[in-house]
Amino acid sequence: MNGTTIEIRHLHRAFGPHQVLRDVSLGVRPGELLALLGPSGSGKTTLLRLIAGLDTPDSGEIAFDRDDALGRAPKERGVGFVFQHYALFRHMTVFENIAFALRVRRTPKPLVHERVTELLRLIQLETLAARYPAQLSGGQRQRVALARALAIQPRVLLLDEPFGALDAVVRRDLRRWLRQLHEEMAITTIFVTHDQEEAFELADRVVVMNAGRICQEGTPIEIYRAPADIFVHEFLGESNRLPGRVQAGKVTADAGFALGNTAAADGSYQLVVRPNHVDVQLNPEGAWTITRIAASGARARLTLNGYATSIEAELPSDRVIERGLTPASKADAMFGNGVLFGADGTPKGQFSPPIREPGGKLRLVDQG
Repeated sequence: MNGTTIEIRHLHRAFGPHQVLRDVSLGVRPGELLALLGPSGSGKTTLLRLIAGLDTPDSGEIAFDRDDALGRAPKERGVGFVFQHYALFRHMTVFENIAFALRVRRTPKPLVHERVTELLRLIQLETLAARYPAQLSGGQRQRVALARALAIQPRVLLLDEPFGALDAVVRRDLRRWLRQLHEEMAITTIFVTHDQEEAFELADRVVVMNAGRICQEGTPIEIYRAPADIFVHEFLGESNRLPGRVQAGKVTADAGFALGNTAAADGSYQLVVRPNHVDVQLNPEGAWTITRIAASGARARLTLNGYATSIEAELPSDRVIERGLTPASKADAMFGNGVLFGADGTPKGQFSPPIREPGGKLRLVDQG
């Protein structure tokens, strides 16, 4: 596979008393599209800047294809960098913005024209070469920024929340376009995001960061299905967290309702269930009361109160209508596919209880 291998070993970086990166080690495979995912302040952008040479670590190593990168100036590393806010030259046309880095490197004019023309075709803006940034949409400006980073034929492409300033529809379209572009070019690419959906849709592999450390790395499916700790689980999607316990294989919330069965040892746990693993059935005698229904397209979020606690459920909007679920309705809540976390925040087991539907049929709740 084309692309550059990146090896990061034991990186530390502090700003005054604030430790931004703490012993970060990471390998990036050639041609891989890797996402750095985490909340604000987790160290994602600092790590990106260290790779690019825009900042220097207090200690640690960064190597490109086994060659020391820290000993090289930023322009010698062969890195293309795309920022969230485009950073295009307002007084230059689209063509000149893309050509800028090539002209700085004194590339012959025929080669500049050939390369920029190729990139304009790649970003699908051939007809807009003579326009200025102010005459472009946000999505078009971000494509130009990406083409400018690609103009130097970088070994590594770094993207710092490249779609953060765009609206939802444009972000979705650009994500798909960037994924397709990456498959064509196979440049080793690292992008920073705090958007789980963006990371999962785009990346070959996801690295979850928090408080300057790497919490977990793996494919999107691996991380979602088997989170390393409760922080990763909850960061990757909303969760119901309920204190409870296991006794003789039975999982019970401290609030007084049963959730199902498990092979985990007896003891106290945090019982964590995603809203899309909570099913809701109308029942005039049910122990739960629906207090709110918020529909968002094909999915609906329900808030239920009962047993002196509150839980969230997520169902297909059509199912909510078919079942006659409305605010103030009494209902049964049925749980499935939960995770048991210990006091140290690490997973200790799972539960996925059999649910008995009307008519006696057993099934496992798994709506996505």
